[in-house]
Parts: sequence; structure tokens; C-alpha cells
Amino acid sequence: MMTYFHEEVNQMNKILLVDDDRELTSLLKELLEMEGFNVQVAYDGEQALSQLDRSIDLLLLDVMMPRKNGIDALTELRQQHQTLIMMLTSRGSELDRVFGLELGADGYLPKPFNDRELIARIRAILRRSCWTEQQQPCKADTLSLEVDFLRLIPGRQEATFNGVPLALTGTEFTLLYLLARHLGQVVSREDLSQKVLGKRLTPFDRAIDMHVSNLRRKLPERKDRHPWFKTLRGRGYLMVSAV
Repeated sequence: MMTYFHEEVNQMNKILLVDDDRELTSLLKELLEMEGFNVQVAYDGEQALSQLDRSIDLLLLDVMMPRKNGIDALTELRQQHQTLIMMLTSRGSELDRVFGLELGADGYLPKPFNDRELIARIRAILRRSCWTEQQQPCKADTLSLEVDFLRLIPGRQEATFNGVPLALTGTEFTLLYLLARHLGQVVSREDLSQKVLGKRLTPFDRAIDMHVSNLRRKLPERKDRHPWFKTLRGRGYLMVSAV
């Protein structure tokens, strides 16, 4: 049984850019501001931790930094914050990407990257919270809903189970909400990658699978004793509906 509720949405687009390459950071800050984003800058993980607050909508976090690298910063950040985080990684650093996803990063972008790709990925990530850079509400995903004592409120990116808040990242929330909106229906990994991660599914890409694994670990046992999700090999995932 699934129930919908209307919820108001309100969010601004403020980015915290964290990278020790000051020349690159200056260029990226200028680019992002030209695209209409409000940008703060930090040059290592410690500065990022000191600057991050509830006003930040997205964190662009480089992995290789002095004092506190991106992986260590991500580990500490996820203990207190569920802000959207996109890691900036070296193109061959597959281990960093895997660690980042396991620790709760919402996505990653390999360096070097194209400016247009960066902007497109940022806009895709921000749309997960139902707002574009012009702060216009998304038309499709503005309803809160409930599934077996699990309540999802997209306007606040808030998930609760039996009234108890769940510590989900922005990507985990969006993935859970999308599967809940298609309760009892199979959603392909390609669709999930496009709509949740904002990118096409590529061979050997396990990002969606890792996010589903994180959800399975974080969600409490259902009241009806059913599993939350089923994996259909070669087809995708579905959220199990009550019989």
C-alpha cells in the first residue's frame, strides 16, 4: 500500500568547491558563477569541514588533497551531513571511486573533465532534490509518499521509518523514492542511472548496485516482513509491494 501527500519544495543552489589546485579552483569558480551558482571555495578537507553547513546544496570534493584528503573528509562529513557530494577523481583511480560510493558519495567525475560535462552533472544532481538552477520545482517528483511505515518527503530529502529519521544520502534518497514511486514494478539499471545519477550506464558500472546495497544496509526490517527490494538479473530492481 502506497500513500501520497503534497509537500512544498524550497531549495537554493549553493556549491562548496574543494580542491587544492588554486588555479583550477579559480577557473571552476568563475565558470560555476557564470552558470548562476553561488560558490564557496575550500582548499583542503579540513577547510571543507569547517565551512559546510545546511545552506550548502552540493559539495564538489577532490580526492587528492593535503592535510585531509577527499576520502577522509567524506568519511567525517557523512557522520554529520547528508549533503549531496560529487567526488572529483583521477581518471585511473577506480579504488577511490569504489571507496567513495561505499562511504556515501553521490557520484564522481573523473579528471580531466569537460566544462559542459561538469555543469550537466551538477544540474542533474541538483534536480534530484526537485529543483533546477532557476529554482523551479520539478513537476513529477513533488509528492511525499508512504510504503509500509516508510515515509519519503522529497521537498526536504527526508526519509523516516515509523517516525524515526533515516540517515540517507541525497542519491540514496532519490533512488529509494524512484523505486517507491514504481512500487511493484521493475526499473532498469539504465533508467536508474539516467534518472538518479544523471549519466548513461556504461559497461562494468556498478554505482547503482552499490547504492542499492547501501540502502539495504540502512533500511530497517519492514513491518510486513517482506524484503524492500528484489534484484532481477539482466532487468533491474523493484521495490516489493505488500501482498
